Amino acid sequence: MTVAARDFDYIAGLLRRRTAIVLEPGKEYLVESRLLPVARDAGADSVSDLVALLQCQPETELHEVVVDAMTTNETSWFRDRYPYDALATRVLPELLSTRARERRIAIWSAGCSSGQEPYSIAMSLHEQLATRPDWQASVLATDISQEMLARARAGRYGQLEINRGLPAAMLVAHFEREGMEWSVRPHVRRLVDFASVNLAEPLPAVFPRFDVVFLRNVLIYFDPVTKREVLRRVRSVLRPDGYLFLGGAETTLHLDDEFELVQLDRATCYRLRAERPGPSPREGRQS
Repeated sequence: MTVAARDFDYIAGLLRRRTAIVLEPGKEYLVESRLLPVARDAGADSVSDLVALLQCQPETELHEVVVDAMTTNETSWFRDRYPYDALATRVLPELLSTRARERRIAIWSAGCSSGQEPYSIAMSLHEQLATRPDWQASVLATDISQEMLARARAGRYGQLEINRGLPAAMLVAHFEREGMEWSVRPHVRRLVDFASVNLAEPLPAVFPRFDVVFLRNVLIYFDPVTKREVLRRVRSVLRPDGYLFLGGAETTLHLDDEFELVQLDRATCYRLRAERPGPSPREGRQS
């Protein structure tokens, strides 16, 4: 069964209005696979019937369920590995030096999906700070999907999810078995707070400043105008000597000239061009 063009256009328009995510033609299969279960739960026989229900009542909980279903993304533990290697071996050791007076590190995981990214960050933080009990560390994990936030807060994962990138040593150290699932241990869980944030809208009036921002595999869903706005908002909460990690297919080039590219071993990240304390001699820069 193929999603009709008019139904696809409606779903794409709804997603654009609510999240600024651009759903391009050719993704009809995605609409079909993600919304057919939603349609059946709503008592509809097809995506076309679901769209008809949505059009009858413009603002309902069903609209939120549809948006949630369409914004659920793939994720894994320590995804792409190199950003996490750089975090553990380069960024966190530097921050332990530059933040020695305040003894606090704050990291934002934006677009956290079902929690693998923020918990991966938290595991790295815990291992760095295990012998520094006087330090405070926090990870703010945000997403637009209430369903994903609920799953992430629960911190429980099936074996197939665990198998996607989680090293055995990390599993033993930071998880405990609960029936057929694995649960994140309290010492990792307490480092992470979760909040609902729509990156396409202004950030909350009271929002922390961060030493590191993970905004990985999020910008790819936005048009250039929205990408610029999101990067501007990130700049407003990233500390002058902080780090921004994007996905492998993402860049600030031609979007925000206030960022410069930094190569940390095999990981690419970004820092603000504004004046800040002198760079570490280990850093290699490329403008």
